[in-house]
Amino acid sequence: MQQAETPAVGGPPQYAPGTRLREYETIFLVRPDLAEDLVDKIVERMRGIVHRDGGKVIKVENWGKKKTAYEVKKHLRAIFIRFDYLGGTGAVAEFERNLRMTDDVLKYQSVKLAEAVDPATRAVEPDVKLPGDPEMPERMGREPESFGAAEFGGRRDELGDEGEIPPEAE
Repeated sequence: MQQAETPAVGGPPQYAPGTRLREYETIFLVRPDLAEDLVDKIVERMRGIVHRDGGKVIKVENWGKKKTAYEVKKHLRAIFIRFDYLGGTGAVAEFERNLRMTDDVLKYQSVKLAEAVDPATRAVEPDVKLPGDPEMPERMGREPESFGAAEFGGRRDELGDEGEIPPEAE
């Protein structure tokens, strides 16, 4: 295995000199009706998975609740979470396996950002929580119109059998 980790008591893992890890970014969408503490619980669980596999979490960004481009599992909005981390080749597989098992995660996508990164030189950045989009009410559906009412100015029912206007309507 590539990473040689020497555990420190109560602190972040210490890496042997010359250890190289890959840098990954995973963005995942969480159900919009989830409470903030449950979202934090999912983030901490994923952070623990990265640390357990000998990786290092660089930055976690909570982009807040946003409108999705299309409906995802019957939701038009979702909470977007962005995870930057360092890990070995199996880190993404384990990360995504745990996202797949979590029912509150709607969708995820992982991308490799860099190939050989020294974990000792890569600084950990503070977590960011953004407010997201303002809550907008969903658009109301249109009322169904009767067929052909617009073409005849709404007087379709007043026309007789031959299409003539009855004398009382004139």
